Amino acid sequence: MMNNRGLTLTELMVAIVIVAILIGVAGYSLRGRMMGYRIENQVKGMYADLMNARARAMQQNRNHFIPVTAANYRIFEDTNENGVYDAGVDNPIWPAAKPLEYTPSWTNTIIMDTRGRVSNNVTPLGATIIFNIGSNAPDYDCIVLSTTRINIGKMEGVDCVA
Repeated sequence: MMNNRGLTLTELMVAIVIVAILIGVAGYSLRGRMMGYRIENQVKGMYADLMNARARAMQQNRNHFIPVTAANYRIFEDTNENGVYDAGVDNPIWPAAKPLEYTPSWTNTIIMDTRGRVSNNVTPLGATIIFNIGSNAPDYDCIVLSTTRINIGKMEGVDCVA
């Protein structure tokens, strides 16, 4: 007669291996999702700052400059009202530059004029700032700048679809 109380060591080891494999797959998937969320967070934050610069430019009737580099960006107000970004002369809106965790595909100085339009150094064709770093594509991974609009979207092929 067989004793049916309990598990054998082999059955226990098989169950532990299956659980370990499932945890490993879930952890790898979660890591990719977290990277996508960080990209999306960066895109949304930069979009909000660009819209804030546009609103400030119209409200204060002064040009605003947003130099975007590979590492950071910052908003400056044209305090001497000469229409040109003067490093060290124009007032920054924030005490320090906002760091970019993911390098943008496009770096330049964005100019918001007193009517809230993006200046001609970016347009007439517009510019797309892309933050996608590969297969972990979030819902938003690009910003499209045109003269009168700033949109966020998702890269599909070579287009940023809002």
